Amino acid sequence: MHEQKPDNRPLKVFLINLDRAGDRLAAMQAKLDRVGLQFERVAAVDGEMLDFPLAEFSERSFRFMHGRHRNPGEVGCYLSHVECARRLLESESEFALVLEDDLEFPADLTEFLQAALEAAAAWDILRLSTVNRGRKFSFARLTDKRSLAIALTREKGSGAYLINRRAAHWFVEKLLPMRLPFDLAFDVEFFDGLKSAFVSPVPIDQTIGLPSQIQSKRRRYHRSRWHYLTVLPYRAFIEASRLFFRLRRLSVALVYAFAAAVWKSDRIGRGAVQFPRNAVKQAGDTQ
Repeated sequence: MHEQKPDNRPLKVFLINLDRAGDRLAAMQAKLDRVGLQFERVAAVDGEMLDFPLAEFSERSFRFMHGRHRNPGEVGCYLSHVECARRLLESESEFALVLEDDLEFPADLTEFLQAALEAAAAWDILRLSTVNRGRKFSFARLTDKRSLAIALTREKGSGAYLINRRAAHWFVEKLLPMRLPFDLAFDVEFFDGLKSAFVSPVPIDQTIGLPSQIQSKRRRYHRSRWHYLTVLPYRAFIEASRLFFRLRRLSVALVYAFAAAVWKSDRIGRGAVQFPRNAVKQAGDTQ
């Protein structure tokens, strides 16, 4: 059975899956069974079945901030992720792993998930996948292979991520109504004082070649070039804000990590400076 029964586990695993995508569910069931992760299926909101106007979607803000016409598939995806956050809050668990249904997992999945939970002071949102290739700046070691890192530029894609209850409250209380696609909306957590990080190297692949269930007709949602009169200034403001807030957090985290490494090196007589695990807590106190 793939349904995870209520228990005292600190981590809930939610798999977002459309009712009409049984093949994807079967494939993800097999992959998660292999790594021993039980999950709860969250029936994805089918955008084609939504009746607009919708209270959870701001048409005017979406056009102003994103510069495109409404895409029902994006709205359904967005509401599906918010539903996962809502389910976490309804449970007794502290964390949730949210997965879309088109992913490939690495061999060390359970190892870095456990390490990530142990380093939970350093993040509210921990991203495990992306469709971009921007540089991630490491600030604390998670495992022998992976580190916690901060991205200073926009990263798209919401295929896999961890959240805590604080982030879940933010999703439910602050991210509605929808004004941006979900992967852009939860990439501006810094405005509300939340901490976002990546596992680096990025471990979960969400570019495995399956056809998109959202963007297959994306050209039909484009507006005229005049939309850039509002979109470009907004994007410039977001990018500048992201760089400011995350660079500040990264700088403080690296100072803590360096100081802790030097102190450790002095104690054991080594000259090498590495990212110590105990730097994670100090990094988690910076925002």
